[in-house]
Amino acid sequence: MKHTGAVVAFMVAVGVLGAPALPSAAANKEHQQIMAELRMLQEQQAQLQQMIHGLGETLKVITTKMDDQGAVARKAFADQKLLIDNLIETTRILREKADDTNVRLSSVTQELQSLRQTIATMPAPSAGLTPTGEPGTGEPGTPPGSGSVPPPNVSPTQWYERVSGDYAAGQYDLAIAGFESFIRAYPNSPQADDAQLYIGNSLFNDGKFQEAAQAYQKVISDYPKGDAVPTAYYKLGQTYENLQQLDLARKAYETVIKTYPTIIDIATLAQNRLDALNRKR
Repeated sequence: MKHTGAVVAFMVAVGVLGAPALPSAAANKEHQQIMAELRMLQEQQAQLQQMIHGLGETLKVITTKMDDQGAVARKAFADQKLLIDNLIETTRILREKADDTNVRLSSVTQELQSLRQTIATMPAPSAGLTPTGEPGTGEPGTPPGSGSVPPPNVSPTQWYERVSGDYAAGQYDLAIAGFESFIRAYPNSPQADDAQLYIGNSLFNDGKFQEAAQAYQKVISDYPKGDAVPTAYYKLGQTYENLQQLDLARKAYETVIKTYPTIIDIATLAQNRLDALNRKR
């Protein structure tokens, strides 16, 4: 009995001593597991940091490339805009020159038509009249446009046509003298306003713009009901343009457009010139 009791006591003692050892081992194992997981997390964190660093470097490279490409694109856009602006300005200048050319062509065409009408109405040469005044012709020797007084035995129409020939030939000084003599000799002739208009045209074509402006004003003031007045206003506008008096030029063109809208040729020319002046503003 004593031996059995000793064994039991030993076993109890062993149980009592061994009981704390079990929780300690489990705790140690759990600690090791936690440490292993911590190391794993640290490794993963390091890998993530490395990946983030790599992505940051890649992002810097991409950003740099995008900035470079943006700069190139902005420069290309600026160059294209400059080119387009230059093309627009060149087109505007060419359009204005084309308008000026059209106006000049229309003016020349109008003058040619007037000259054709004048030539068409010229009478056939008479055997008794020669420009050289040879004996027996009955007319003193007076070539067209050479005198300030109409020769005798010559009708107003014949004299006007002779002076118009000087104008057509570009002999503007002779034409001016001839038209002035025509107006003095035949102030009430239906062609007197046309003669005054051609005095202005002669001065204009000769580059004497200040005198031309005065001549056109004389058409308007002396022959207010004459059919040459609309053209005189238009030519007055052109003259003011050459004198760089653009406000007066606009006023002259506006007068043609508002007062003589039914005279389509002149009104159209005046509108074209007015538009060109307004674009220059």
